[in-house]
Amino acid sequence: MEHYKLLNGITLAYIGDSYYELMIRKYLLDKGITKVDTLHKTATKYVSAVSQAKILKAIVDDFTLTEEEQDIIKRGRNAKSHTKVNVDTLTYRHATAFETLIGYLYLNQQKERLQEIIDYAINVVERGD
Repeated sequence: MEHYKLLNGITLAYIGDSYYELMIRKYLLDKGITKVDTLHKTATKYVSAVSQAKILKAIVDDFTLTEEEQDIIKRGRNAKSHTKVNVDTLTYRHATAFETLIGYLYLNQQKERLQEIIDYAINVVERGD
């Protein structure tokens, strides 16, 4: 597990994006949504860069983050990516920072904290913050 701490922000975001999207898809299935088109459209509300940037802001404002979590968020926010996106740079960086945090917590098996943050993220999107 120690080697996961050395991964760059983009690599952590890569796994974080996958894990977060999987958890959102499971959440939507658990809510009884079963039509694929509806699942896709609804999931987009939770996993878009705009939503993830808003989630990150809420986490930073509302959570007591450990020093390690703060460092991981900074690593993700400052990561250089050559991916072309349809959002402004700041939104993309904040979304990447959120995904980096999720990836880091997942790879380091911090399951309770990971679930706490995912539950909070779902709440943020549903409240429309």
